[in-house]
Amino acid sequence: MRVDEYVETLRVDGLSLAAAAQHAGLTAPIAGCPGWLVRDLLTHLGGVHRWAAAHLRTQSPEPLPDNEFFTAPADDTTVLEWFRTGHHDLVETLKAANPAMHCWTFLPTRSPLAFWARRQAHETAIHRADVEATTCAVSSWTPAFAVDGVNELVKDLFAGSQRLATNPPTSIALSARDAGVAWTLMLDHTGLRVQDGFHPATLTIEGTASDLYLLLWNRTGLDRLDTTGDQQALETWRTKAKITRDP
Repeated sequence: MRVDEYVETLRVDGLSLAAAAQHAGLTAPIAGCPGWLVRDLLTHLGGVHRWAAAHLRTQSPEPLPDNEFFTAPADDTTVLEWFRTGHHDLVETLKAANPAMHCWTFLPTRSPLAFWARRQAHETAIHRADVEATTCAVSSWTPAFAVDGVNELVKDLFAGSQRLATNPPTSIALSARDAGVAWTLMLDHTGLRVQDGFHPATLTIEGTASDLYLLLWNRTGLDRLDTTGDQQALETWRTKAKITRDP
């Protein structure tokens, strides 16, 4: 995907998230982030947006301390506007950034601008789903964006992670029917390995790219998906593939 496509998805999802938060109210619990209320999610994501934008603006070669970015207003009546301001600033900062700029990123990349646009688009997308779930809405994206989200999660964020080391080994084959894309996740004592394509596995799961994206982020169950095999493989994933605080 192109940088401008990530930025547009970020823009739209941030607006949708804010609208859902206004509808749900700041004290609604977030099932996808146990212990959080909507207010906590807005504080977290509003801080992440400001932190990401600061790296782009300053072109800092080192990570910026995040403590100054995650302080939301104490007055609940202004938290939503504080979130909207940070989101808008990030979108405009990404739009204005020079494609050749360099700054710190927390994963290897040839383009820091593309890295931040992609990561913030997916960060916001998943949290949009968190807030929309409080109103019983089911979130979805274009197949291309959801496929990219699966790739980012399994090939970048969890690439080589010992967190997913598993014994005995297990595997999950995933097929995004609306995108014509498939992956096979293999978990063993070395961690996670990903093979493109739909190969024999302990558990096979088929459905839309959006539903697979949400499933792998542990935001939804198997209700809208077709499965064959041992569902304990999914429980192994759910137990090990947890991000307690997104970077």
